[in-house]
Amino acid sequence: MAVLTGCGGLEAQSSNPDTPGKPDSASVSDARKKLAKLAVKGRAPKTGFDRDEFGPTWADVDRNGCDTRNDILKRDLDDETFKRGTHDCIVLTGTLKDPYGGKTIEFKRGQDTSMDVQIDHVIPLSDAWQKGAQQWSETKRKEFANDPLNLLAVDGPLNNQKSDSDAATWLPPRKSYRCTYIARQIDVKAKYDVWVTSAEKTAMETILSDC
Repeated sequence: MAVLTGCGGLEAQSSNPDTPGKPDSASVSDARKKLAKLAVKGRAPKTGFDRDEFGPTWADVDRNGCDTRNDILKRDLDDETFKRGTHDCIVLTGTLKDPYGGKTIEFKRGQDTSMDVQIDHVIPLSDAWQKGAQQWSETKRKEFANDPLNLLAVDGPLNNQKSDSDAATWLPPRKSYRCTYIARQIDVKAKYDVWVTSAEKTAMETILSDC
């Protein structure tokens, strides 16, 4: 299970997709409390949404010399190799234990292979846009899009399947990860004051009730 740090970041994920399992009871209790405090509203129109509204794709917001995509690949993959001369920034290969489906994916950087592993926004940008982000500053949207708390390296096809769905319309097929997934969604929404729809809240409560 990914562990939240005090500054809202994440420790490295467990390297075994069968070990994250369910959050502990304290984490579930915390998730329930945060969910209860989230505003419940209808989904606003998608009017005006554009990826560019959240800043450049994979910007180096923490100014460590690496773009966000490579930061997350480095965090979530095992046995990474890096491009020479990039100060261990550009990930060339690695192994992903996909949290969403449980599959082991051998990542290889390249035109035809890079997208086998994608970086998912746990709360999709367009979902956030329709639940409060339209009113945010440019700086806050850029922070949201690049926040490690809201990012996971996952199986590319499953990320495409999820698209911009919320918890009411899509959940990871690997059921043992759903509690962790929902708890993380709630953490992100609580951190940024993103509201939930009634159907979304019900779906989250249903998952948490089985954790």
